[in-house]
Amino acid sequence: MCSETGRARLSCRRTEEIFEENTRLLANPLASPEDIEDLNGWTLHRLRHSALTHGAEGGTSTPMLPARSRHASVRPLERYARPSVDAVARHVAERDAAARRKR
Repeated sequence: MCSETGRARLSCRRTEEIFEENTRLLANPLASPEDIEDLNGWTLHRLRHSALTHGAEGGTSTPMLPARSRHASVRPLERYARPSVDAVARHVAERDAAARRKR
């Protein structure tokens, strides 16, 4: 219970369960609603990975990524922040001096 509001708080475990249960059909778009009990949804950890990847793709600086994710160094982020092929191509194209001169 929250001492300030008197309301019950969700535990991290329960929050994870609710999120996973409510993303089962989103994570499995070809599944039918009748199969929902047999499906796995997304996890909060996967959501964190996605946020880091989108941040990296969007140009968030290397020092900012561990600060945002509360990692002590950049090294653990190598597993998480993996820009897509399209994001890398876009990054290269935006920085290609010859392509910029043609515009």
